[in-house]
Amino acid sequence: MNSYIIRKILVVLIMILPLVSWSGCKKQAKCGCGKDILFSLDGELLDYSDIIYNSDGTNAYFMIGYSTYYFCNPGEMYETFKDISSDDQILLSGDAFWECSYLMNSSSSYYYSYYKIYNIQVTEIKSYLYGKK
Repeated sequence: MNSYIIRKILVVLIMILPLVSWSGCKKQAKCGCGKDILFSLDGELLDYSDIIYNSDGTNAYFMIGYSTYYFCNPGEMYETFKDISSDDQILLSGDAFWECSYLMNSSSSYYYSYYKIYNIQVTEIKSYLYGKK
């Protein structure tokens, strides 16, 4: 009789425990510029040649390690970028967001666990003049 009651309690616990421990749906991160900010870069040091602009200044990106950052506002920053000497290093600041095609494909491939792709709303690009006169 005693083992029968213990078995009944265990069966009830097994049925109720998943319901109690379930915390609801996990919020899916929004992708694209101006959505959910993942992190911010503040004064990231880059070489001038690290930032790649197309010829008319409508697209720009750079890489840090295995991560690629596409500018949300390349046209806004193009004139500032052109005014910096190609011999200088650059300090870049801005907010990073998931890039939409990356986010949609990231669960389907092992490749995406290493190579991350972000959008970045660049707030500042300036020349880094440490040690220069």
